[in-house]
Amino acid sequence: MGMEGISKSQVSRLCGEIDQQVQDFLARPIEGDWPYLWLDAIYVKVREAGRIVSVAVTIAVGVNGDGRREVLGMAVGASEAETFWTDFLRGLARRGLRGVRLVISDAHEGLKAAVARVLRATWQHCRVHFGRNAAAHAGKTQRRIVSAWIGTAYAEADAPAAHAQWRRVADQLRPKVPKLASLMDAAEEDVLAFMDFPREHRAKLHSTNPIERLNGEIKRRTDVVGIFPNEAAVVRLVGALLLEQSDEWATQRSRYMTLETIGAVSDTAPVSLPAVAN
Repeated sequence: MGMEGISKSQVSRLCGEIDQQVQDFLARPIEGDWPYLWLDAIYVKVREAGRIVSVAVTIAVGVNGDGRREVLGMAVGASEAETFWTDFLRGLARRGLRGVRLVISDAHEGLKAAVARVLRATWQHCRVHFGRNAAAHAGKTQRRIVSAWIGTAYAEADAPAAHAQWRRVADQLRPKVPKLASLMDAAEEDVLAFMDFPREHRAKLHSTNPIERLNGEIKRRTDVVGIFPNEAAVVRLVGALLLEQSDEWATQRSRYMTLETIGAVSDTAPVSLPAVAN
């Protein structure tokens, strides 16, 4: 790192201080309502018992009843199995996570089942990821056209109109691309779930894009390391980055979603302050 004169004991002490800060951050109580929750995972390489293995680093970001974003938690696991997601979400619930109305993530059956079991919330299949799956069923020359057709459903003003247009597009595709039509039939409720929420929020609810920048920064920093010596080192680095990002969001003057619009989906009643006497 270009530094000299630092002993092993000093390095150990610095790492211990960082570990304590990260653990305090990841174990802090979660207060209030959190109507929206984004879940995503990245994979990093770790040495384990003389082997190099890939482990999943899962991250949860939420928007609270005040319309502000926070990193709510992270965990490291061997895979994204249903048991792992269930334990992760239960850990968030034990810390106080409540009031979740919509969970946005990539398609993963284990995650979807865990969301239904632990949070009893609506699940939104990331629209971007669905678009990639849909494009795989269309020929190279038809991908843009198919994407544009599906996009007409997203442009509708309300949920009933979006569902009606979705089915019209699926029916138009059925004679020539039956597999894509079947994919649309199966995914309709999950991909259009965001349409049941306030119009002002939909641009941020239809995909995992709101945390893609955060994932990109984590990936950039973990790629520098290459192979982590153990899982504790992963938690130390990624946890410190998440703590830094959460602090940055907390100090931003503007809310991620306005108080007026977030009140429609929050279980916490708005507080009215008495008028100040002149």
